Amino acid sequence: MKIGITGGIGCGKSYVCQVLQQHGIEVFDCDSAAKHLMRHSAPLRQQLTALIGPDTYTPEGQLNKAAVAKFLLASPTNAKAIDAIVHPAVFEAFRQSGLNFMESAILYESGAYVLVDKVIAVVAPLETRIQRVMARDNISRQQVLQWMDRQMPQDEVIKKADFILTNDGEADIDNQIYKILEQCNKPF
Repeated sequence: MKIGITGGIGCGKSYVCQVLQQHGIEVFDCDSAAKHLMRHSAPLRQQLTALIGPDTYTPEGQLNKAAVAKFLLASPTNAKAIDAIVHPAVFEAFRQSGLNFMESAILYESGAYVLVDKVIAVVAPLETRIQRVMARDNISRQQVLQWMDRQMPQDEVIKKADFILTNDGEADIDNQIYKILEQCNKPF
């Protein structure tokens, strides 16, 4: 059984994945995989350069994040064009990984949910999420809210998920994971 882990910014997905890894469960990180592939996959590099232009990579071969961000933020069409290149490569990397757990902040938006049998939504109260992101990224409340506005609302994620894991700083994460995995017939 394949299990997806998702949730909005500041909900603590990464923390939950760290707990899983402490218990010997390796989790495929879609964001890290996308960054790795954009930097190291020759076919992806060629496709991105053809789409964005010759400034996509530096002469030394490094991804030019500023050029990519400028193109990405210029229009929703540009963002979709990049996604159409990167997402299938990440999906294939997950398939080839042999792992049963996947972490993706945009599990539903990217279409990655079709690769998993069950979805765990990691959730936290709004103010908790805001404070976490402000502290982690050293950004303003307004910037955090702008990022949140770009994501699927937490209540929508909850409606779509098979399991809800509350990461509010008080709830017992291990116990919640244990109960969810027990229902999925996965050892913990």
